[in-house]
Amino acid sequence: MAVRVELLTVGDELLRGDTANGNATWLGRRLTEAGAEVARAVVVSDDLDVIAGALDDALRRADAVIMTGGLGPTSDDMTREALARAAGVGLHRDPDVERRLRDRAAARSVPLPPDALRMADVPDGATQLPNPAGSAPGLRLSLPGGPVYALPGVPSEMRAIAEESVLPELRGATVSAGVLRTATVWESVVAHRLAPVEAMTGVKLAYYATPGEVRVRIEADAPGRLADAQGAARDLLGSALYGEGDVTLDRVVHGLLADRGATVAVAESLTGGLLGAELTEMPGSSATFAGGVIAYATPLKHALLGVSADLLAAHGAVHPEVAVAMARGVRERLGASYGLAVTGVAGPEPQDGHPVGTVHVAVADSGGAVATRAPALPVPADGARARVMVRRMTVVHALDLLRRVMLGLQDADPWPGWPEDREEAG
Repeated sequence: MAVRVELLTVGDELLRGDTANGNATWLGRRLTEAGAEVARAVVVSDDLDVIAGALDDALRRADAVIMTGGLGPTSDDMTREALARAAGVGLHRDPDVERRLRDRAAARSVPLPPDALRMADVPDGATQLPNPAGSAPGLRLSLPGGPVYALPGVPSEMRAIAEESVLPELRGATVSAGVLRTATVWESVVAHRLAPVEAMTGVKLAYYATPGEVRVRIEADAPGRLADAQGAARDLLGSALYGEGDVTLDRVVHGLLADRGATVAVAESLTGGLLGAELTEMPGSSATFAGGVIAYATPLKHALLGVSADLLAAHGAVHPEVAVAMARGVRERLGASYGLAVTGVAGPEPQDGHPVGTVHVAVADSGGAVATRAPALPVPADGARARVMVRRMTVVHALDLLRRVMLGLQDADPWPGWPEDREEAG
């Protein structure tokens, strides 16, 4: 049976939003990989009463608690005191830790502030966990509800102590898991489509959506069940599935281009270089990415890409024929195998009568064939957030269209019944 773990992260900066809670994210992933069950993650302020109360609550529910933060030298670092209070014990100054702190400061020729010695204070009965990456040791204290591990908030130190001293103790039964990645299909639709896999015995699915993409984590209680679940999911997802594991959409595109000895050039309007940036993220991308043109202003679409002035005058920059002309123009001018173009309205205001989220994507190949897509993008009410999402989703749709063109899937729906499944899934 998996060890049930709760995470307790301490820090006013986390509650104010000044710092992202990356420690909880990292611990959640590593604990899951180790076969433990992360049941809850709580963020609390730098307040002794609040920390101690949250720790008491967590121990009533969990088999083990991991705390991060509050082990530093300043007055707002209260984790040691809270741990001692929860255990009903006092604090003592450990001479070995004090000596290490003094030696560390001397080796760096820096004075040791008196408050820094607080890092040598240890709750009675606690075991120190070596910190190979910093000053403050971690702590382990056994309480009636289970063990509590207190780790520094500095990510590098927290990870080093967790890998060496915590994860080995909490490792449970191995969970067989895999990740499938989809593009341009809504999360609710993916979940609706994978309902038969959800119903399989010993199988658990989790969905992680980002703009334009959905990752599906499949866990199973045995390798054979995982293989069956993954096979069924692949069949159900069809052409919406672009990769597995850690592979990203840009890497899939580069791989397909390399297999064909081909290159791609991009012409961008609303994305303003994001598409080119995505295609240059991977080391070695110069072998398959020729370059790009950011023709943001409408006149530049004519001057740099050869889009007909009459076409632009008649329809404006946001039009499928403009996207096609941009794709053809950039392919010819940069000598690439494929031209990939995007134009549209990112917001926050409409353009030429087109609402925010109107996007046209086009791919042109050396034989003169073209493929287009006009995705219906969901637009948040927040104009600033809408702009970010529309631009990101446009990049995903562009890469996915190129992927489909190279695989001969440009006319294929993700599965039979699309988009009726989308409507049913809501």
